Amino acid sequence: MERRITDDIDRLKEVLPDELCHSLDQLGHTDELLEIVLDLGRVPTARYVDGEITLLDREVSRADIDAIDHNIGDFDADNRAGMERTLHRISAIRNRKGTIVGLTCRVGRAVYGTIAIIQDLVESGQSILMLGPPGVGKTTMLREAARVLAESKRVVIVDTSNEIGGDGDVPHPAVGKARRMQVSRPER
Repeated sequence: MERRITDDIDRLKEVLPDELCHSLDQLGHTDELLEIVLDLGRVPTARYVDGEITLLDREVSRADIDAIDHNIGDFDADNRAGMERTLHRISAIRNRKGTIVGLTCRVGRAVYGTIAIIQDLVESGQSILMLGPPGVGKTTMLREAARVLAESKRVVIVDTSNEIGGDGDVPHPAVGKARRMQVSRPER
């Protein structure tokens, strides 16, 4: 199978202030963008596969954080929010009073065709343990495994933080025929 990547990066940029979007457009190579980090009182950064780049030469303001929070909507009990029909995840860091003081906007990607290297293991029915640092593709591989298995078996994804099937009531197309069960609170 040919490898194909979808990331809906324009949908993520819709929730960001124009100034940040312009900076991302200037940098280019969004296909290697992992996340955007916005901490109150610090310069915003973009984390790429090969390093971190400052997006603006000014600090993130309360107005920046509030604007993004307003555009995203409600955060769950685990301080994460998603965007309907995308795989993007936004995590909030809160102060002791519960006010958001930092945001991490993680780019979610569906990468079709990645399962080939372990497809025989996936289809064997045996357990598989995937380990690795953030951003190497563990969740992407799991999503692709669910899609491939769902072509011939009944597959239900128990999605504790909407990372696999995306946020909202309609799962992302990347899970194929797999069904998804959302979990109201991570501890459940």
